[in-house]
Amino acid sequence: MIRCTTGDLEKLLGVKGHIIRYWEKQIPLIQPQRDGTGNFVYSTRDIQLLMRVKHLLYNRKFTIEGALEELYRELSGGREDEKALIAELRSGLINIYLINRKRI
Repeated sequence: MIRCTTGDLEKLLGVKGHIIRYWEKQIPLIQPQRDGTGNFVYSTRDIQLLMRVKHLLYNRKFTIEGALEELYRELSGGREDEKALIAELRSGLINIYLINRKRI
């Protein structure tokens, strides 16, 4: 499982932390945890959901409510093989990003 902080997520998504927090409040599927120091950390699933939310809002021009409905629709059925492949690719890309950010 990949875990990253809010700061890492801001860089990855290109949005400010307060926007990420708003999305978390509006979309209950996103559930970051707190580490021992009280900072939020995000799982691979959280990161994937946030990337999808950003795409739906910014590129597809969904409202936050529409994005939530779309996420539920996507997660409730349909092309499971394609979804699994896309999730695997996203995880790989996130891993590459997190490994490379440590080198910089």
